Amino acid sequence: MKRLAAWFAGIGIGMVLAGTAGAATLVLPRAGQVGIAVVGDFGSLANTGVVGREFGSGFGVGVRLRYRMRYERGLGLTFDQYTLDSRVLGYPAGAFNNELGPADSLLTRDELNLTTTGIELYQFFGTRNQNVRWLSLGAGLAQISARLSSGEIQYPIGGDGTFLSAAGGVEHYVYRSWAVDFSARYQAIFLASSVNHNLQASAGIIFYAAY
Repeated sequence: MKRLAAWFAGIGIGMVLAGTAGAATLVLPRAGQVGIAVVGDFGSLANTGVVGREFGSGFGVGVRLRYRMRYERGLGLTFDQYTLDSRVLGYPAGAFNNELGPADSLLTRDELNLTTTGIELYQFFGTRNQNVRWLSLGAGLAQISARLSSGEIQYPIGGDGTFLSAAGGVEHYVYRSWAVDFSARYQAIFLASSVNHNLQASAGIIFYAAY
């Protein structure tokens, strides 16, 4: 939680400092421009599904590419990777036991690394204002690996999964084509013959390259 608080504090300080430059310096993105964002993530799995029953919440980092199209629409690529803690310390190996050998039967999984890579379709609102709102739908691949109590990494486990997502957010422009990006995202992750529900909050910086 301290890492998340520090990230949001840094974003807030940046907004205050950049805001002193004045709204007259804003250059809002147009169709044909590409935005690159780096965000901090906080993800939390619901206590359902094979993965969600074993692991809970954690922090990570994400990268977003957004291509602005006509009619206030956009196309994007997303990459997120974060680490989720085991719900109960000492929880037995649990899911995917068949992927551990007989000698590893007493090992536990302390952390789970969740990586998602996907594509998103955007609809933007208020694109001529300082606060640009957006909604998106997405889909992609999900992979997990785990850190065992022995210190080893168990990878991959469960094979490749897929996900569907729905998200909403705000790009708050602070200087030229630089904006602070806040978003919330829901992901249905299909992995190990079960549906795992993930809620994600993100905050970061996005910059649109001029053309």
